[in-house]
Amino acid sequence: MYAAATESLIKQAREIKEEELQRFCGRIVKLLHTKDVSGDTVDSLQRLNLIVSATKYARDRKLVDWLRYASMQQGASMSSGGFFSGPRTRQPAPLTEVDGVVTGDFFTVLCLGQSYTEDQWMNMYTFSMIKSWLLTYDTDGTTNTEPDDRSEVDSSVMSMVSATSSSSRLLPPKERLREKAFEYCQRLIEQSDRKALKKTDTELQKACIVESVSVMDIICGEDPSYVYRAFPCIKALYGRLNGDLAYARALLPIAQFYLNHSEIAAVDSEAVFCQLFSHCPAEQFNEPLLAFEFVQFCLLNASVLQDRVTNYRQSFPNLLKFLAWNSSGLIAEFVELLPSLIAPDTAIELLHTILDLPCLAAALDLQQRSACYQASDRTAWDQQGAKVAACLDAFRQPSYRGLFLYILRPEAGTGDTIDRLKMLHEILADMAESPRVVRCAQVVPVLLHVYFNTVTQVRATNERSGHLITKKKISVHLHLVFSTHLQALCKLHPPLIVDQSREILELASSPANIYSKEDFYTHVVWVIGEYLSVSYDPRCTVERITSFFESLEAVLFEITQVRQSASPPSFSPRLITVLMTTLAKLATRSQDLIPRVSLCLSKMRTFACSAIVMTCYSEEDTEEIITRAHELINLLKLPNVAQFVLAPSAGGDGPRWHRDTNASLPQGMRAVSGLLHRHSSSLPT
Repeated sequence: MYAAATESLIKQAREIKEEELQRFCGRIVKLLHTKDVSGDTVDSLQRLNLIVSATKYARDRKLVDWLRYASMQQGASMSSGGFFSGPRTRQPAPLTEVDGVVTGDFFTVLCLGQSYTEDQWMNMYTFSMIKSWLLTYDTDGTTNTEPDDRSEVDSSVMSMVSATSSSSRLLPPKERLREKAFEYCQRLIEQSDRKALKKTDTELQKACIVESVSVMDIICGEDPSYVYRAFPCIKALYGRLNGDLAYARALLPIAQFYLNHSEIAAVDSEAVFCQLFSHCPAEQFNEPLLAFEFVQFCLLNASVLQDRVTNYRQSFPNLLKFLAWNSSGLIAEFVELLPSLIAPDTAIELLHTILDLPCLAAALDLQQRSACYQASDRTAWDQQGAKVAACLDAFRQPSYRGLFLYILRPEAGTGDTIDRLKMLHEILADMAESPRVVRCAQVVPVLLHVYFNTVTQVRATNERSGHLITKKKISVHLHLVFSTHLQALCKLHPPLIVDQSREILELASSPANIYSKEDFYTHVVWVIGEYLSVSYDPRCTVERITSFFESLEAVLFEITQVRQSASPPSFSPRLITVLMTTLAKLATRSQDLIPRVSLCLSKMRTFACSAIVMTCYSEEDTEEIITRAHELINLLKLPNVAQFVLAPSAGGDGPRWHRDTNASLPQGMRAVSGLLHRHSSSLPT
């Protein structure tokens, strides 16, 4: 039960007369017009909400009348009347359109005057909130008491009924509001075609287009019969705007309308989305508001775009231009959006494009600068700095044009990457310290995590891990990302080692990769030892295992040579222990290799105890190398046991290996330790 005070307020609200309500609304309008945000204004709005909720008056109070039947004369204005006469009221003047022509149709927010009447202000307020009203109207369930059975009727018939209705006042309140809101939006779109005399009115026209198309989209979603009335207007609007970059933001609600209703009306929308994804990002990537709204549009419709818009996933080179230019403001959105852009046929190209994001930022910067400064204006170029001027020169060189055209390409499909990528990095090296390029480089590891968490197969990781235009600190971070996800991918899909054996072998056999990307190289060696096994892939033949063994054996031999002229090792002891362990693992799978790896391991004491090594490795590091070599030699004396320890079956990480007393790995290790203790021998010096 309501409290007595509450019941009293509700009773007063229900008994209010029409005249009293009009006066009360007029008072609120004046408060809002003076931008009064005091407690009195809030209290009045709350009372109005109570009155509207409690009375019999239909809220669609007044909304229809304010929206459609506002007066057509300007509000009365006061004249000073001169020095000797008092102020006097001027006669109301007619309203005008934005081009100065006298208004001949009903009032809208695009009708101009020196002053406005109360109902004209209410017209503007109503239009500003009509979209939210339509979206939330039925949530309380108190006003829409009549069920809408028209969904069962043929939509084309309903379209004719709506179009030829002699009096919209015969419609239920919600239907009448839809009808008048629809007519209002159509009128605004017509008014937006007029040439505005003031720049501010041009901006108002753009805002009205965006809002009008959005409202029409909502109305068509609630009542599909409006789709057939709306499309001629929307198609004409699109034809008028699609070549004008100043109206690029207005294309987004138009595209949303096509996405939502083109199938119902059997209208081809391909040209709309080709225009949207081809031109807007490429030509207006430097507009922050457009970039945000464009990405939000993609996020909102990602699943539909994937299924129905053929060039959506192909457009990632263009979409990433928004991120390259506005990286700090859009990273969260692209983390969410990126998975929807990954497709099997373009996954590798997308990986290269993510890695080239700093290059893209630099190229876009040069493109902007090149458009601003003519080639003959060397003074303006030099003011940009010597390094930037050199890059601008290269950007304009015909011999480099192909490189920049590829980086700035609008869509995927021209190739995963380019052969002269290193040359492009050299050209852009002077811009590596640019704030925009640095910010993009910081974004790349984040996107790579998302990318690798989405895909299950990567072919270009090895190739690109050494070709990055980034600062050294960020390159190290990128190698860590590659390393982490390389292990995860190989665990998820072990045949990847064989599938990419040529690239992996090429990387692993080059000692130069140790010095440029040691962490990544170490992880590659580890996955070779872990997953190059017939238990994971029957294609792991003895010949293939031997090929990998010989390459890694040569690397270990080269980097552990002790010579008078040799420089101290710049790699970590961890790399040595991983190489030794991987060679031992491979030898257990092809036991003819055991003597060779034992000989190699026997030389580790000499390496670890050499003077040049002891100057850069701690005592604990050298002891670790010697101990690991000693353990592996003893273990390889029992090949079957070594295979059990170094290369357990694929289920070795399961709970049974740790809980079952008959098959647990710890018990097996204890048995092996006992055997090794009885047959232990020291390493030769």
